[in-house]
Amino acid sequence: MALGFYIILAAQFLSALADNALLFAAIALLKQLNAPNWHTPVLQEAFVFSYIVLAPFVGAFADSMPKGRVMFISNNIKFVGCVAMLFGVDPLLAYGLAGLGAAAYSPAKYGILTEYLPPEKLVLANSWMEGLTVLAIILGAVLGGVLVNPGFAQPMLQIWDMQPFNFGIDSAPQLAIGIIALIYVAAAIVNLYIPRLPIDHKPLSRDPVFLLKEFFHCFRLLWKDPLGQVSLAVTTLFWGAGATLRLIVLAWAGIALHYDIGAAARLTAWVAIGIAIGAVLAARFVKIEHSVKVLPVGIAMGLIVLAMIPVTSPLLAIVLLVVIGAMGGYFVVPMNALLQHRGHLLMGAGSSIAVQNFNENISMFLMLMLYAVMERLDLHIYTIILVFGLLLAGTMGALYKRHGHDQDLGQM
Repeated sequence: MALGFYIILAAQFLSALADNALLFAAIALLKQLNAPNWHTPVLQEAFVFSYIVLAPFVGAFADSMPKGRVMFISNNIKFVGCVAMLFGVDPLLAYGLAGLGAAAYSPAKYGILTEYLPPEKLVLANSWMEGLTVLAIILGAVLGGVLVNPGFAQPMLQIWDMQPFNFGIDSAPQLAIGIIALIYVAAAIVNLYIPRLPIDHKPLSRDPVFLLKEFFHCFRLLWKDPLGQVSLAVTTLFWGAGATLRLIVLAWAGIALHYDIGAAARLTAWVAIGIAIGAVLAARFVKIEHSVKVLPVGIAMGLIVLAMIPVTSPLLAIVLLVVIGAMGGYFVVPMNALLQHRGHLLMGAGSSIAVQNFNENISMFLMLMLYAVMERLDLHIYTIILVFGLLLAGTMGALYKRHGHDQDLGQM
């Protein structure tokens, strides 16, 4: 791999690190403000809402200029979201602004891989990208948990209070958000060194009506393509489930293991470690033309989630979360690579990733809404886990029944 690829990875790592730490800092800020529990899934819905609404436009935006520049602009928008949160804007609105930056960032970070690398290196590149992103998720969870911990924050706040300009930062969540804002600045600086690549599929028009029509043309094109359909369905389900699982683990750790928000945030890192393991195994054993063979692993993942219910041992909890994550990484990485390859061939990298994000974030929005409704109804966390696991296994089973006969996708 050329040096430019590793610069792309470094930029993605810093941005993903900040994204994941910010979630836990924002949750801690909600708790400080005594917000009801169901505001937590709504917080994530505010973040993904931009992905859904802006999906017809961010793909064209990503394809309209060098993708390193797109990533630079997007990280600055995330920075503004952090600053807004520090200056008292409602966390749901400010986190939604950060989501605006993330929505613009995503098509560029994945689309640049298909422009920079040949198809035969995409699974390996995705494994690197997913593996490093998962490392950022792990460290982001740990960093977020540490930064909101009063034991760490209080000495830092005492030092901060001696500064002439403290910007109103006087609590652990606010300090955490301020530090995370600086990480976004670092990510933006690294973006400036990403290789400038020729524009591959420049949009034909910037007219919003045209972009809407073009987006839904791409949407239909990808869903009608047999390889695009199965890969899009699986990745859509995976990311919807993953966003919900992270919040489920936070609530479950509080009930089953009696963890506070900081310890529960660190526990979610074990799922990410498992995803990294699964991604490495996928890169080693799964070829892009045989991606459908991994679908049964998704069914098993849904059933394994049910094993969370009786667990009360921290060690068993860690083992279980690593196994769940490894299953997820093993089946999503080949599907992601297949989807990127088909999308790049059919419509351009930025547009295809925007379609992917649109579907994935609708899934996340709906699953988070279901979780918020169950929280609002005061259902026990074990009941929520049961519903979640059966829904995941059942949906993956339906996909396998429909596409399982396509065991060799050699016609690429």
